[in-house]
Amino acid sequence: MSATPSTPPPALRPYLTARHHLLWDEADAFAAEYVAPRVARMEAAPGRVEHKVADLMAARRWFAVTVPSAFGGLGAGHVAKSILVHRIARVSAAAAAILIPVGALLHFATHEQKCRWLPRVADGSLLLSIAVTEPLAGGHIGGIQTVAERAGGEWIITGSKMHIGNSHLAGAHLVVARTAEAGVSASQALTAFMVESDRPGLSVPDHRPGLGLHGFGAGRLDLDHVRVPKDHVVGEIGQGLSVALSSSILYGRPNLAAVSLGIHEAIVATTTARLKTRPRYRGTLSDLPVLRDRIGDMEARLRAARILAYQCVHLLDQGLPCDADLINAKYLGHQWAAQSAQDAMELHGAHALDHDCGLQRLWRDIQHTYPPAGTGEVQRIRLADAAFGEDHIQWSERLAAEATRARPDPTAA
Repeated sequence: MSATPSTPPPALRPYLTARHHLLWDEADAFAAEYVAPRVARMEAAPGRVEHKVADLMAARRWFAVTVPSAFGGLGAGHVAKSILVHRIARVSAAAAAILIPVGALLHFATHEQKCRWLPRVADGSLLLSIAVTEPLAGGHIGGIQTVAERAGGEWIITGSKMHIGNSHLAGAHLVVARTAEAGVSASQALTAFMVESDRPGLSVPDHRPGLGLHGFGAGRLDLDHVRVPKDHVVGEIGQGLSVALSSSILYGRPNLAAVSLGIHEAIVATTTARLKTRPRYRGTLSDLPVLRDRIGDMEARLRAARILAYQCVHLLDQGLPCDADLINAKYLGHQWAAQSAQDAMELHGAHALDHDCGLQRLWRDIQHTYPPAGTGEVQRIRLADAAFGEDHIQWSERLAAEATRARPDPTAA
């Protein structure tokens, strides 16, 4: 869990530019100076949402790392985003989870909507969340019960969302609601809306700490006849499923893969440091072949997870079809890190059970990268679709192509 900066491993060189190397160094320095000193306080006060780190990251325009420079963002792409999340997660997964941005506006918002909201995301004055998951439906998008009804030039939204990342920090939420009658297919029944947090009828209950990610707020939104203008519809009416699915694949899964990778690196570093300094017989625990065998397995998983995490976002930046690769990076990234976390707990012996053992934080935090953006079962079903050649829309190829295609500015002379 050391915050000591490091250079990118040679295996990542095919994916990194000179700009990426600078960002890697910047993220490491930020994590060491601003995140590491707050970790103990975040752990000691799990009922408190961390605001300062969010403000510091916003000041660096990191929430807009993939936002084009025309809207004030860094325009640095998905590899850059993964670098930031990965390097910060290595020190604090909770802080890294705060950084995870929402990308639906880039692909579905109108030019006017982008001009209205993206510059505020870029300058740090507006933090966004995406609200899809519900108390009864969970992550089953087709089961969404939140309803939006037309009322003249407005929409009235009623329902509840839960497990919404940054719910207590966000100034606006991208809410997916049902706009068609029961029985209509989910592919046509849902619509996405931008809902500002100060709109009457929108309430955010007090933060309730979870198993891990202390300092990160993933709470509930209750919408009681919340009115939003018709120009707050993001995408077309009935296109909400596409907004939700594409956001999950292009942002949710690679972001979670990067969080898992950061935790994984910290797990291996913490365990090897422990074994190298723990006396046993005439040497240390690190001299014992049976323990070196376990560490070798952890290192193998870490190296494979690192390549997967960066290869898929590199493909995404290149506009190549890589939906299955993004899914695989999230799925195996969590699975491998969780296995290494369990191995680390066992290798620490009874020390792992002590209250002040820092490894416990890593073990708790890695549990939080399993459910979001689809559980392991969901990921395997999607990977089976790819194996049988039954892939549906390749969001990676379609939306990357749209993003690079020059679009005329309707306000230009």
